[in-house]
Amino acid sequence: MLKLAIQKSGRLYEDSIGLLKSCSIGVSNGGGRLRAVADSFPLEVFFLRDDDIPQYVEDGVADCGIVGENVVFEKNKHVEVIEPLGFGRCRLSLAVPKSAKYNGVHSLEGARIATSYPQILGDFLRKNGVQADLHEISGSVEIAPSIGLADCICDLVSTGSTLISNGLREVETVLESQAVLVSSQNLPSEKQALLDKLLFRIRAVKKSKNHKYILLNAPNDCLPDIIRILPGMKSPTVLPLAEVGWSSVHSVVQEDRFWDIIEDLKANGAQGILVVPIEKMIL
Repeated sequence: MLKLAIQKSGRLYEDSIGLLKSCSIGVSNGGGRLRAVADSFPLEVFFLRDDDIPQYVEDGVADCGIVGENVVFEKNKHVEVIEPLGFGRCRLSLAVPKSAKYNGVHSLEGARIATSYPQILGDFLRKNGVQADLHEISGSVEIAPSIGLADCICDLVSTGSTLISNGLREVETVLESQAVLVSSQNLPSEKQALLDKLLFRIRAVKKSKNHKYILLNAPNDCLPDIIRILPGMKSPTVLPLAEVGWSSVHSVVQEDRFWDIIEDLKANGAQGILVVPIEKMIL
């Protein structure tokens, strides 16, 4: 059985459980349990503090884990990042009081910086040739400048609203982060086989979220232009309609090009365009 560690609560918990569900793997930690066995896959899930997950994976207590890249880099454990997951996106940023002058990283020379990520921030400052006094604190980092503990902070940012409410402004991105799947190094072959099966499902789910399935009707004399716009996975599917001279065209388009493609299709004679979400996509 494969052992997977995920965050027991917080910003990554719901998305991690949702990802497993999309992979047809049902897991519940009802009653605050810290371990649960999946319904339809040989998987045992541990519900842990996110900061502890890299250590559990390094020690082999868990075979793999879902955790933020920021935690992976900060803890610096011997784990292998095997797949970015696309959720839990945030950034580790430097922020200063709104009234403070900032003219680049070198403005931080000799500054007192409060952070929960001294390892990542220390590496960043060294690479930029800056010496600063780091104050490691575990929470409520944003309040540090207003109470005189620090001149500025380095903390995780999603929307930036917390910074604004504490009179701070974001000035420098230290690290872009998202949830990743990590694994122990040198897994036994039977564990690696199970991890490969899980990874196959995860990639199929991820791929589907970046694509849409579309169906449309078009006059046959417009088909060459329609097909040119819609390459599909290999090529579009074209089926004749009951009405002579018309066909139905089915294809898959990338999410990031979706609206441009729809506009081109309409301009080239497509009608009755339907858009359908894709649950899983296996290439």
